[in-house]
Parts: sequence; structure tokens; C-alpha cells
Amino acid sequence: MALSISAVVLLAVIVLILIRKGGMRIPHAVVCSLLGFYLAGTSIAPSIHSSGRSLANLLSSLSF
Repeated sequence: MALSISAVVLLAVIVLILIRKGGMRIPHAVVCSLLGFYLAGTSIAPSIHSSGRSLANLLSSLSF
């Protein structure tokens, strides 16, 4: 649960930065959000979730 909340916050920050920089307009952000909601209801959602979790585990294991 904490990972998904963190991912949502991170993605929201990225979208906000893109909107402010002019690379992404409000309609683009709305379409991206709708795509995310529709993907969450499909059969591919578990694959997306496990891929995100694998990426998070990979990033957390890196040491700089």
C-alpha cells in the first residue's frame, strides 16, 4: 500500500512538473490519468503492478 501511494505521489509530481514546463498541457494530463484508471481495470493490471514492484525493488537495491 505504501509503495502504491508513493508511486502515485511521484507520478503526480512528474505530471505537475511537465505541466509547469509546458511539455504537458492539462488535456494531456487528463488523458494520462484516464488511461491509468482504465488500465487498472483490465487484465493487464497485475502485470503492470508486478513490473512496478520489480522496478522499485531494483531501485531500492542500488547503492551509490
